[in-house]
Amino acid sequence: MYKILLFLILAGIINATTLERSISSSPNRVNPLLATDSASGEIAGWIFNGLVKFNKDAKIVGDLAKEWKFENNTTLIFTLRDNVKWHDGVKFSAKDVLFTYNLLMSKKITTPYSSDFKEVKDVKVIDDTHLKITYKKPYFKALSIWMQGVLPKHLWEKEKNPMQSKLNKFAIGTGPYKMTKAFEVNKDITLIANSDYFEGKPKIDKINYKYVADGSTQFLLLKSKKLDIGGLTPLQVNRQLDSNFKKSFNIYERASNGYTYLGLNLTKKPFNNPKVREALNLSINKQELIDLLFFSHGKPCYGPFMPGSDVYPKDFKPKLYNPKRAKELLKEAGYSKEHPLHFTIVTNSGNDIRIKAAEIIQQQLLKVGIKAKIRVLEWQAFLNTVVFPRKFDAVLLGWSLSLIPDAYSIWHSDSFKKGGFNFVGYKNKEVDELIIKAQSEVNHKKFAKIYREIFKKIVADNPYIFLYIPNSITAVNKRVKNVTPSIIGLEHNFIHWEIK
Repeated sequence: MYKILLFLILAGIINATTLERSISSSPNRVNPLLATDSASGEIAGWIFNGLVKFNKDAKIVGDLAKEWKFENNTTLIFTLRDNVKWHDGVKFSAKDVLFTYNLLMSKKITTPYSSDFKEVKDVKVIDDTHLKITYKKPYFKALSIWMQGVLPKHLWEKEKNPMQSKLNKFAIGTGPYKMTKAFEVNKDITLIANSDYFEGKPKIDKINYKYVADGSTQFLLLKSKKLDIGGLTPLQVNRQLDSNFKKSFNIYERASNGYTYLGLNLTKKPFNNPKVREALNLSINKQELIDLLFFSHGKPCYGPFMPGSDVYPKDFKPKLYNPKRAKELLKEAGYSKEHPLHFTIVTNSGNDIRIKAAEIIQQQLLKVGIKAKIRVLEWQAFLNTVVFPRKFDAVLLGWSLSLIPDAYSIWHSDSFKKGGFNFVGYKNKEVDELIIKAQSEVNHKKFAKIYREIFKKIVADNPYIFLYIPNSITAVNKRVKNVTPSIIGLEHNFIHWEIK
């Protein structure tokens, strides 16, 4: 029946609704265990489900799992849905989850996602709808790691070389959309709605991804209504959209999942002096940076965790731009017109926004008597000769924001080592203790409370000058209904979107 329906829809015999969108690169492998590039991750997101997911309010809710409970701090029991089918009609069961876990941890594949499961001691199938997960110790990611997509055992157990399997090109999952054929490099990709989806058939019948490698071409296709959804730059929003576009498209903005920062080398003068770091923070006008770089489409960044999430302190009051106080602190630190503070900001080529940000910061610092030079290097040279060897005064870089952050890799003193991400040399004994304490907290409310403390202590130390969070801007054709923005993005309720 499915094959007949698919033929009729693709042939245009049945009047199907289609959402036109673009993809700028071809997927590598449409497999949640191996999807390390953005294109693979995007397509795999429609095909596969994990046991749990985030809802629109960034709370963890069931996906393939109906419910769960912690028997104790190291034992998690999942109850799975009993109405889930794979795209080929075979029933989903707990055996699929166990198989996926075993494959993830095996030597048959190479994947960065296995590190999240390092604290799992054992996974046992109780019956078709119940799983028992035992951890080596209490683990703060005990629940969230099971957002990892699940593979069908009955298909993948036959594959001798999973890295090269044809199933990476023509994926079979449990998700709301199905692939119609194996994808081809630099070709369009069409997905069709899964009529047996356990949350109900999506209201949009097809998603058609046009392969468009060039961003300017993507913008032209969007303007000509050959795409229904697409990202916009601040320049496009402010200078390149006419009234006809605004009549046809809704424009949605939200904070992106990443920030830009000025990282200070805390192991050398003058940045081992807290007064100098605070003076720098007060000398930089973050709102002016956002106005000039993004036409005001962004927000100042004041700390390491995502604004609006549970780990961001609601009572936090940031220190704002204050050049007068900055001058006072510099004077207390021994700097003056005759003996100015001077240092070099290093960043990477190929990122015009960062280079322009460095130039604006340079001018802002000059107003309080700080003389900054700018050095720009090719990305690999920047990393290998400046960042990781820690041969810098200050680096201009970016980092991603997560709803459930892991502060260990950046902010724990143990990560100040060769190849570690704590390359600024941040050391705070209280922060170290709180990070370790949080790693063993399975209660999310208690975990979030600890992380709010971590946030405040890091911000008070000024190891980074947190700069800005640009907005993510998306245009959606007004013929698409039921679009409801949230902290996790636009498409959390995609199966309820309709095309009128």
